[in-house]
Amino acid sequence: MVKIRGFKAIRPSVDVAKDVASLPYDVLNTEEARVLGDANPLSFLHIDKAEIDLAKDVSPYDISVYQKAASNLAEFQDKGWLAKDDKPELYLYQLVMNGRPQTGLVTCTAIDDYVSGAIKKHELTREEKELDRIRHVDVTDANTSPIFLTYRSDATVNKVVDAWISKHDPVYDFKSFHDVTHRIWTVDDADVVNTLTEAFETIPALYIADGHHRTESAVKVGLRRRAEHPEASADAEFNFFLSVLFPQDQLEILDYNRVVDVPIAADFLDQIATKFDVEKVGKEAYKPATPNTFGMYLDGSWYGLKVKPEFAGDGVIASLDVSILADQVLTPLFGIEDIRRDDRINFVGGIRGLGELEQLVDAGKYTIAFSMYPPTMDNLLDVADAGEIMPPKSTWFEPKLLSGLFVHDLESN
Repeated sequence: MVKIRGFKAIRPSVDVAKDVASLPYDVLNTEEARVLGDANPLSFLHIDKAEIDLAKDVSPYDISVYQKAASNLAEFQDKGWLAKDDKPELYLYQLVMNGRPQTGLVTCTAIDDYVSGAIKKHELTREEKELDRIRHVDVTDANTSPIFLTYRSDATVNKVVDAWISKHDPVYDFKSFHDVTHRIWTVDDADVVNTLTEAFETIPALYIADGHHRTESAVKVGLRRRAEHPEASADAEFNFFLSVLFPQDQLEILDYNRVVDVPIAADFLDQIATKFDVEKVGKEAYKPATPNTFGMYLDGSWYGLKVKPEFAGDGVIASLDVSILADQVLTPLFGIEDIRRDDRINFVGGIRGLGELEQLVDAGKYTIAFSMYPPTMDNLLDVADAGEIMPPKSTWFEPKLLSGLFVHDLESN
């Protein structure tokens, strides 16, 4: 079972919600965020990436950045752009992209469920990224960005959510980045809140879809607060963290493509042909339509690759396409052993399209690119259930949850 509960969200007033809502801090670099922040003083990026309000020579990890985030959070509330709800509630967050809706439950989940393994992960985290969010949560005393969790679809939850949406108007309803529609409903009926809370007590596990660093950071700050306040009750806000829970059958994983900057051997195509059936496609971008197939862009041409059966890999990890590419190409042919840290490889989310791969290679920034067939949601859940870890940069979820629509106050300062 897992524990969820309502909370008093700090959220924007209706008239400024669209202006406050921003892309997540981790899909933008500082300069991209600075451009958006300079154009919009209400952008939540002033809180989630507060270095944009400091001198350009200030490190994004300097303590002054986190202090600025805390002061900006207070200022947004002083100006009425953000306000804290009077009572604990649950919320529904629906995103619609290309006509496909997904509806999640905005709630607080328990740090103890993560510690016990009831909230399961499928990726490793990097210490420097984890430390950044630990400092951010610690200094702001808040979870400022939601963690994107999923679960195996439950009929009771679906019925309650659908009924609430059919009978109530959303409090926010707007289009934002990438033409995605965002709708929010407040669930303020105590009986409905109890029904949903009890329904999740029968759900055996939640799974991190996106936000492993945020989860680790939120949990570590919560455990730190617990040690600092031993007299606090088990219901203290710092024992919980901000999450949005989506049924897995509503989610879609997009391709997470690779670009590589390595010398290309004269006989490279012959080397590839020992493990893949190779077809030269030409100028038309090759988007894999089935597992075990890959697109490859090299010297202005696209190739279709299909791995030969004996090199397809066995098991939940080795059989993933991202593993096949690493095991059969990146490591043996390019010497890339650790794709998390090797600066010769980079990753391009599928939302940017395959034209982005062509541009990066044609501009000389990289020598070769690979388009990927994405893992499925079943792949992700199977990996997490097996206690395994996916290779880095395996999954790219769209649409992205916007930041700034909900903040969870840890109430420990």
